[in-house]
Amino acid sequence: MNRKKKPLPLFEQVPILDAGSEGKAVARVGELVIFVPYVAPGDVVDIQVVRKKKAYLEGRAVRYHQYSDKRVTPFCTHFGLCGGCKWQHLDDDHQLHYKHKQVKDAFDRIGKLQYPLIQAIIPSENKRYYRNKLEYTFSARRWLEGEHKEETPDMRGLGFHLPQLFDRVLDIRECYLQPAPSDAIRLFAREVCLETGLPFYDARTNQGFFRNLWIRNSNQGDWLVILVTGERNEPVIRRVLDRIGEKFPMVNSLMYVVNEKVNDSIADQEVVLYKGKGWLEEKMDDLLFRIGPQSFFQVNTAQALSMYQLCAERLELLGNELVYDLYTGTGTIASFIARKVRQVIGIEYATDAVKDAAGNCRMNGIENVLFFAGDIADLMTDDFLRTHGYPDVVITDPPRAGMHEKVVQQLLKAAPAKIAYISCNPATQARDLAMLAGQYEITLVQPFDMFPHTHHVECLVILERRNPSITLPPAEEAACQ
Repeated sequence: MNRKKKPLPLFEQVPILDAGSEGKAVARVGELVIFVPYVAPGDVVDIQVVRKKKAYLEGRAVRYHQYSDKRVTPFCTHFGLCGGCKWQHLDDDHQLHYKHKQVKDAFDRIGKLQYPLIQAIIPSENKRYYRNKLEYTFSARRWLEGEHKEETPDMRGLGFHLPQLFDRVLDIRECYLQPAPSDAIRLFAREVCLETGLPFYDARTNQGFFRNLWIRNSNQGDWLVILVTGERNEPVIRRVLDRIGEKFPMVNSLMYVVNEKVNDSIADQEVVLYKGKGWLEEKMDDLLFRIGPQSFFQVNTAQALSMYQLCAERLELLGNELVYDLYTGTGTIASFIARKVRQVIGIEYATDAVKDAAGNCRMNGIENVLFFAGDIADLMTDDFLRTHGYPDVVITDPPRAGMHEKVVQQLLKAAPAKIAYISCNPATQARDLAMLAGQYEITLVQPFDMFPHTHHVECLVILERRNPSITLPPAEEAACQ
């Protein structure tokens, strides 16, 4: 006999107390902690609990009794459904306040760190249209908005995945993240793909032809489009890409990927250049960078430049240093720093990114950088340090998961005089800094608002070795490769 599930509770007139993780806000009822999306600290709401976890509850606001004075009117019609700009209902000052607090909370609670006063967060010059990359998903099961949610004969859509719904996308009409003509390209591509009559991908059955659409752009006016399909049908692929190229002549790189795997990652798939030059050109300061279709590049170019400039300034480089640049991507930091030091060694997991990085050095006439491709945890061994030299300075900019513990241990063995740690995840940054704390002192904590209207925050931390008298073997000279 099946037991009926106990109904989840409804809590009435609950004050929203704080901003929490993943863009949700925090409420308390007695000892219970409840995370609620799309509300603001200062709101008073009725909360319907939708999910019970071991240490907390998840809920949604079903009625507002009082609105917070921190609120502004959301500018996007998709707010409340799209998982993107979850903080656009907060005014700019309070967005920055809670991002700053997020860094402090992570450093206090997770890292239990000693650190100087956290600097005021540096705001982004552009609050909208600041991204240079978006990835959209085709779906056979688009989300139906409004009161009439009965399924229609054609449920195909192109947009962003809804939070916690792996098989549904929100069919985006307008997005404020990437400048024009990004919206127009996406909407036109959707119509062209619909006209083919071929199915959009169904994540439940793992079947369907059209899977993803990537749109990248640069401040040099370059546009790159990648169409990802689940099957190889080159006549259809060429027809779609030709239509996009004819409609949008500014798209100077048209590519495609045939991804027959279950997951959407194309990192291990061949990117086929159909038309154009096959890369973007981006300018930062007086340096020009070529960025391949899958190469990592900071999505907010203007804010990234501000961060790199401050990083170089606060490292107080003298010109004779050997610098290791970990997770170097396309070598932007390496190239930026190279002119201020004796030599840079860049290490990056993605082989294509390393090729881009070396090419960028040659293009900019930089000859004192050496790049290596491989997993940093496996590559940066004792032998590597002995062969290529012990760094005076390390710059590390890992992905959200942070640094592998083996990388942290090798950093401690390498014992550079200074470390610059850039991160988009204060939690994993704090965890890693705690492992370095015995040997290093934090001298700067500088948050940046790299992603306006989201809960995400970028943070630059400068560390200095506590025992500066340690002597290590000298570095060897190496050339850009």
